[in-house]
Amino acid sequence: RKENPEVMRPITTLSKLITVFRQTDQWLDRLGVEDIGRLNQVVTQNRVQELILVAEALHEQNVASIAAQIVSRYDSGTRLVLIAGPSSSGKTTFAKRLAIQLLAHGLHPFTLELDNYFVDRERTPRDENGDYDFESIHALDLPKFNEHLIGLMDGEPVQLPRFNFITGKSEEGQIVQLNDRQIIIVEGIHGLNPNLVPAVPAERIFRVYVSALTQLNIDLHNRVSTTDVRLLRRIVRDARRRGYSATDTIQRWPSVRRGEKANIFPYQENADAMFNSALPYELTALRSLAEPLLLQVEPRTRPHIEANRLLSFLRWVTPITLDQMSLIPDTSLLREFIGGSILDDYHPGARAMIDQD
Repeated sequence: RKENPEVMRPITTLSKLITVFRQTDQWLDRLGVEDIGRLNQVVTQNRVQELILVAEALHEQNVASIAAQIVSRYDSGTRLVLIAGPSSSGKTTFAKRLAIQLLAHGLHPFTLELDNYFVDRERTPRDENGDYDFESIHALDLPKFNEHLIGLMDGEPVQLPRFNFITGKSEEGQIVQLNDRQIIIVEGIHGLNPNLVPAVPAERIFRVYVSALTQLNIDLHNRVSTTDVRLLRRIVRDARRRGYSATDTIQRWPSVRRGEKANIFPYQENADAMFNSALPYELTALRSLAEPLLLQVEPRTRPHIEANRLLSFLRWVTPITLDQMSLIPDTSLLREFIGGSILDDYHPGARAMIDQD
């Protein structure tokens, strides 16, 4: 430590996170894909269909389990589900699949968009470089957000805000009133931070941490970084949805990582449940899509160093064919990044809107 090199840093216990890692390790053993070599064997022996189906079944089993936990707390007052996790963890698809499971249990989820609670641009805090810090919790209108949450949970009609990203101003949005058996879902980077909802009693909140906690290693001595998998997901998604090059995404990544370390990781043990969004087969699909994008990065640039590192890693993975990629279900969390998700146009909660005509 710079401030006192003779004193050790306090050890943070991550018992919930460790439990998820151990559970994932057990699943990989059962699936017979303990490392990249075994995964490649599955692909070359044409057994990838079974791996995809079982991996997706395990995901759905976990989503259903978390939904059941929420339902079990509904009668004791839980009315708010907060979902948080680092970039490219698949939070959006997870939230929608959770909503479907809650519907199957007889609860009616309403998704509240946290981005609509940004303060007006002139009130947005700035970082050390003088740039707007939209990832700061103080970039949100917390008093209004908490007031609206309490009103919605008490069954009152609430006029929601709608943030205009062009003008940088908050505008009036739709009027919403929750019906019987409805529950609010909020997805955002600050979902595990207790300072987000200080006005809401703890017994009314259920927090979920979502992250791609990859346990698949290259071999006994070389691990696959969970951060690398998320970066590959983001490179593929940014190119498809936003037209960004791999260079653009790689250049933005350090800033994204700083935001995660400040706003997400310190609070991950606050979660009531954790969902591991990693899929054991996903690298076989991501290689085919990410490799051409990484090869376009200009030589002799800083992003090229990172692109080369990712390319070297991906070359250990046997890619699946386009025909095999069609085996990935259209509800898969991976579809959020590679495209073809049936959930893209699904928005839970329309029944809460009040007709203003």
